[in-house]
Amino acid sequence: MSPNEILAHLRREPFEPIRICLSDGYSYEVRHPENALVTRATIAIALENGEGELPERMVYCDPLHVTRVVPLKGPKTKPLTRKRKKP
Repeated sequence: MSPNEILAHLRREPFEPIRICLSDGYSYEVRHPENALVTRATIAIALENGEGELPERMVYCDPLHVTRVVPLKGPKTKPLTRKRKKP
């Protein structure tokens, strides 16, 4: 997905929380537009601790690996985790 498309989701008025899904199966929730920074080469996402305080850590993703952006509705949902295929 292009950085401009991702940025458009973050700039929507009013902002709606989103989940950014990656090609490796991981996904990250962005519940406030200031919790993500998009450049041409990187998306930096601040991960919240769930207590409304400062973020605990950051993850950095390549926009080329973003497969989709999903709007989050309702109460906070559990993040998706990657499932390994059985051999």
